[in-house]
Amino acid sequence: MSAVLNQSAEEQPVAFCYQVNGSCRRTLYPLGIRVTIYLTCVTGMMITVLGNLFVVLAVSYFRALHTPTNFLLLSLALADMSLGLLVLPLSTVRSVESCWFFGDFLCRLHTYLDTLFCLTSIFHLCFISIDRHCAICDPLLYSSKFTVRVALRYILAGWGVPAAYTAFFLYTDVVERGLSQWLQDMPCIGSCQLLFNKFWGWLNFPVFFFPCLIMISLYVKIFMVATRQARQISNMSKKLAGAAKRERKAAKTLGIAMGMYLLCWLPFTIDTQVDSLLHFITPPLVFDIFIWFAYVNSACNPIIYVFSYRWFRKALKLILSREILPRTPTIDLYQE
Repeated sequence: MSAVLNQSAEEQPVAFCYQVNGSCRRTLYPLGIRVTIYLTCVTGMMITVLGNLFVVLAVSYFRALHTPTNFLLLSLALADMSLGLLVLPLSTVRSVESCWFFGDFLCRLHTYLDTLFCLTSIFHLCFISIDRHCAICDPLLYSSKFTVRVALRYILAGWGVPAAYTAFFLYTDVVERGLSQWLQDMPCIGSCQLLFNKFWGWLNFPVFFFPCLIMISLYVKIFMVATRQARQISNMSKKLAGAAKRERKAAKTLGIAMGMYLLCWLPFTIDTQVDSLLHFITPPLVFDIFIWFAYVNSACNPIIYVFSYRWFRKALKLILSREILPRTPTIDLYQE
C-alpha cells in the first residue's frame, strides 16, 4: 500500500510558475482553499480602503477637525488607504498563486509602493508621538510650537524621506555594485525578489527600530506626565480639565495605534533580519503569513478610532446617514 502511495506521489507533476528553465515552483492549493483565501484578502482590502477613506473624508470635510494632529492622521490614513488600493490586490494574487505574473516593471513598482507606504506609516506614527509629547508635556506652548505649518513639514518629510530612501535602493545600481559580495544567486523566475542579499535585513533594521525607540521613549514620558496631570485635574477649571482630558485620550489612543503597529510589524522585521543571516530559510508560506500580518496594521487604525474617538463616531454617523449639508462642516464634533 505504501509503495502504491509513493509511486503516485512520484508520478504527480511538479508545477512551475513559467515553462522555462529557472522558474520558481508553484504551490497549488485546492479550489476551496484558494477561494477562501481570496475572499479573506478581498475583505481585508475593503476594510483597509473604506476605513481609511472615512478618516480622510472626516478630517477633510469637518472644519473642527482641521488641527495639526488630525492632519497627521489624515496623511497616515492616505498611506494606509493607498496600500489597500495599489499594493494589496497584486499581493493577494502573488500569495494565493505563489507566483508573480505581472512582469518586471510592475514587480519593481509594486515593491517600491509597498516599501514606501509602510515606511511612511511608521514615520507618521513617530511624528504623531512628537506632537502628543508637546501637547501633554508642554501644553502652554503647544499651540505656538506645533502649528499646522509644522505639521505640513512633518507630512512632507514623512513622505519624502521614505520615497527617496526606497528609490535609492530599487532604482539605482549602487547597492548591487557596492554589495556584490553579499548578493545571493539570482532568485528563481516568478518570485519578484529584487533585493535578494544578506545585507537587506540589516539595512531595514535601523529604519524600523530607531523610530520605534523614539516613540516608546516619548510615550513613556507622556504616560508619566499624564498620570501626574490626572492627580491635579481637580484643581483646574472645567474648560481646562476638558481640554486636558481630550489630550490624554488622544495620547492613549495613539499609543494603542503604535502598540498595534509594533505587534503587526515586529515578526516580519525580525524574520527578514534573521533570514538574511541564515540564507533565507523561512518557508514561503510562513513568510507570506508574516507579510499579511504586517498588512493587517493598515486596517487597524480606523477600527481603533471608532472605539476611542467620539468625534470620529459622530463624523462617521453623519457620513453614512448622508447628512452632509452646507452647514455640517462647521459642526463642533468635540461637543458632548
